[in-house]
Amino acid sequence: MRSNMMLLMAAAIWGLGFVAQRLGMDHMGPYTFNGLRFLLGALSLLPLLWWLKSRQPLQQNGEDNPRLLLIGGSLAGVVLFCAASLQQVGLLYTTAAKAGFITGLYIILVPVIGLLLHHKTGANTWVGALIAVVGLYVLSVTEDFTIGYGDLLQVIGALFWAIHLLVLDHYSNRVAPIRLAGVQFVVCGLLSLGTAFAIETPTLDGAIAGWQALLYAGLVSVGVGYTLQVVGQRGAHPAHAAIILSLETVFAAIGGVLLLGEILDERAVIGCVLMLTGMLLSQVRLRWWWKSRRNKLPG
Repeated sequence: MRSNMMLLMAAAIWGLGFVAQRLGMDHMGPYTFNGLRFLLGALSLLPLLWWLKSRQPLQQNGEDNPRLLLIGGSLAGVVLFCAASLQQVGLLYTTAAKAGFITGLYIILVPVIGLLLHHKTGANTWVGALIAVVGLYVLSVTEDFTIGYGDLLQVIGALFWAIHLLVLDHYSNRVAPIRLAGVQFVVCGLLSLGTAFAIETPTLDGAIAGWQALLYAGLVSVGVGYTLQVVGQRGAHPAHAAIILSLETVFAAIGGVLLLGEILDERAVIGCVLMLTGMLLSQVRLRWWWKSRRNKLPG
């Protein structure tokens, strides 16, 4: 229960983070906001790194390999930059509620992409994916069969979030995961700031005006949220953890409606419900259902 509560808190923090991301762009451009929040997030991991180093040396399982850490962290940081940029720019053209649900598609895309890496995928993933795609259509595609620009960016971003998770999965067992997170945050932050200075006009006044959104998105979403996930997953079943963390989409919708005054019409609500159902179903194995049905069959 303690682990599940930590994961639920992480999901709530990340979901409400979409609200902070929308509010932050009232004072600065999307790349400026991302650059500052990811560098703040990297700084927030320093106390956690110090604490973990004092409790467990990093000389185990090759976790002190600086070259591999740099390669993995840089690759993860570049993919994170693509995913976060698409999400942040997309928020200029869509609601936080929609962005949260569409981003959550990465939960289904991960096992689907895993097929290319010869990973096994259960029938529940395909059933959940089908329901989620129907929900995405209802949520984002209009009656004249067009999809909004912001929603499209979020869909492409979900693909990059899925790739990012697979990259982290590959390297997290080879290097210290918190160090890996820190390196990727620095790389993503520097790439975002470099892009900001190239196409935006970052100002100190803008950063000061949006300090509350930056503080939440950088220190709370990245620092506190990531720490809760790491600690919580130590005592939680992976399938349960994935289901709880997918509730991030629900908190994004709640935050958008309550804090930003966003409105979800009946069609959007139906789409959100279908997407959430598909995402949750993709994390629940259907084997128990088939066994129960088989036991009831004649003979």
